[in-house]
Amino acid sequence: MKRILEKQLLEWKDSKRRKPLILRGARQVGKTWLVENILAEEFENYVKIDLEKMNNFHIFFEGELDPKKIVNYLELSTKPITPGKTLLFLDEIQACPRAITALRYFYEDMPELHVIAAGSLLEFAFGEISIPVGRVQYMHVYPMSFHEYLNAIRGESLAEESLKHPGTVDEQVQNMLLEELRRYFFIGGMPECVKTFSSSGSMLETFRVQSEVIESYRDDFSKYKPHVDPACLDVVFLNCAKSVGDQLIYTKLDDGHTGQTNRKAFDLLNKAGVLRKIPSAKPSGLPLGATANQKKFKASILDIGLMQRLCRTPVDLELQRKDLLAMFRGKLAEQYVAQELLAHHGPDLFYWSRDARGSSAEVDYLLAFNGKIYPIEVKSGAAGSLKSLHMLLQKYPNCPRGQLGYFCSSI
Repeated sequence: MKRILEKQLLEWKDSKRRKPLILRGARQVGKTWLVENILAEEFENYVKIDLEKMNNFHIFFEGELDPKKIVNYLELSTKPITPGKTLLFLDEIQACPRAITALRYFYEDMPELHVIAAGSLLEFAFGEISIPVGRVQYMHVYPMSFHEYLNAIRGESLAEESLKHPGTVDEQVQNMLLEELRRYFFIGGMPECVKTFSSSGSMLETFRVQSEVIESYRDDFSKYKPHVDPACLDVVFLNCAKSVGDQLIYTKLDDGHTGQTNRKAFDLLNKAGVLRKIPSAKPSGLPLGATANQKKFKASILDIGLMQRLCRTPVDLELQRKDLLAMFRGKLAEQYVAQELLAHHGPDLFYWSRDARGSSAEVDYLLAFNGKIYPIEVKSGAAGSLKSLHMLLQKYPNCPRGQLGYFCSSI
C-alpha cells in the first residue's frame, strides 16, 4: 500500500534540520508499518526497540540521559548503531516516558543519528514528563484516506482519477469512484481492514476486523480507570459516533454520569486519538484556534468504518442508496469529509456557528490552508440552498468565495 506520509518521511530523512521524529496517532493506524516498510528501506541498518514489549530496555533510560551511553547499551542487546547508516526506531515509546525526554539529548548531542519514535496514548505519557519542546518533530498518522484506499484496492490509475476535478472525469469513471466511495463508507481506512477486504473481498470479514479493533480500544479504556469509569468512556465513545455532525453537550453524552465525568471521558478519548474534538470558531482571521470556543464543539470519530460498526448501521439497506449524503442520515458523509480534511491537512479543524440567539446557522467545517480560511459545507444540491454558507461569506468577506467545498452525491 502507499501512504500520504511517505514523501514527508523521506524528506525528514534527508533534511539538514532534522530532529528526532515522533509519529503520533491512535493504535493500528499504520505508524509502525510506515517505519518498517518505507523508512527502514533507506538505511543500511535498522534497529527497532519495542518499549512496550521489551520493558527490560527501560533501565537504559534511567539516570543520566547521555545518548552515546544509551546507544552503547542498546548495541549490547541488538546490533551496531552507526550514525548516518542506522535508523533507530523506538516503538510504543509512551511505555517509557523517560525515552521521550531522551529524544532532546539525541538532538543536542547526537544529531547525526536518525531517531524515530512512534506511540499511541502519547498525551498521557506527556503528562508525566517535561516535553522536549523544540527538540523533536511530530507527524500525525491517520487511517487511510479514500485515495490511499483506492490505491490499495483498485490501483494507482483509478486513485489518481479521484484527485481530479469531477468535470474532467469521464462519467463511467465517476460511477466507478462513487461505487468505491460507497464501499469505503463501510470498510473505512484502518490498514488491517483495507488489507482484509483487499485479500478476501468479504465485507463480513472486514467487519470482524473492525470489531476486533474496537475491542482493542475498549481494552485500552481500562488504562484510564484512575481517571474515569471505563463504562462511561464506552458510552461516550458510542454516543459521539452516533452524533457526528451534531453540536455536543457533555450532560447528554451519558445519562448515567455527571456532565463533569462525561467531559473527562470525552477529553481522554480525544487525547487517545479515537475521536477528534472540533470546536466552533470565527473565520475573522488566523490562527483559527485563537477564536475557538472550546465549550461549543462537535466531534468526528477516528475512522468511518469503525463509526458505522459502532452504530450498527444496516449495511444492506444503506449500500442500496444512490444519494451518498442520505446514507445513515448524512452522518457518514460528514464523518468522511472530516476524516479527509484531517488526513490531508492535519489536526486543526473547526466549524462555524452563528452566535445570535435562536439562530441555527452553521457551516460544517472551517479549514486554514495557504494563509486563507475556507468554509466547507457538506451538502448535495444547488448552491442556492446554502443559506448558512452565504451568511458566513457575507459576514466574513475575507473567506474565498470561489473555492467553497461541497459534498455532492452526483460527483
